Amino acid sequence: MGQHCTSGGRERHRRGQTVDVEARRIIGITGCPGSGKSTLAAGLAAEHPDDQVVVPMDGFHLANEHLRRLGRADRKGSPDTFDLDGYVAMLERIRRAAPDETVYAPRFDRRLDESIAHAIAVLPEHTTVITEGNYLLHDADGWERVRPLLDECWYVHCNYAARIVRLISRHIAHGRTGTEAANWVRTVDEPNARLIRTKMETAEVIIRSEDGRLALPLPPDWRTPWW
Repeated sequence: MGQHCTSGGRERHRRGQTVDVEARRIIGITGCPGSGKSTLAAGLAAEHPDDQVVVPMDGFHLANEHLRRLGRADRKGSPDTFDLDGYVAMLERIRRAAPDETVYAPRFDRRLDESIAHAIAVLPEHTTVITEGNYLLHDADGWERVRPLLDECWYVHCNYAARIVRLISRHIAHGRTGTEAANWVRTVDEPNARLIRTKMETAEVIIRSEDGRLALPLPPDWRTPWW
């Protein structure tokens, strides 16, 4: 992804160069569970690690003890199982960060099944912040506050069979039996996927992920949707 710099505004410094703070972009990547959002985000950031960083929405999962207290542990990953206010506040902080300010964000650890605070550093030189998650285009229950904070939002569409296999494999790898994994996909992941898909056409870009393989690299004019 290119780096956009504008004239005027506040400035931040990187390796002896002056970079306009207003040039920082926040790109959202969304899609159904198992579609390949994290893979795409990590791949893009790896291309320019000095300039780009990933801040996943998953870092704002409510802690398991609070999900149990609220009676939501059996549907972790649904819209109301995240600290939405915290996520919005984080995006706003990234937007208004001072030229020399580092913003720390949480990271979700799948092995622990919990979030780790302050695990991701958004440094002053990070001119592109990529945030990925299920509900970036959701427009109800407070989630409508997310989209205006993004410069663009891309949707990753994945082959249904490949996505289901990936989800079941993921759940088994983290301790569920095959039956438990399939049941979780049926009762939690797929209802969430149906909700997410309703907003697919509102994304600036739709990326097809055939058989679980992302269609990379992005086309030259990645602002134009293709499918």
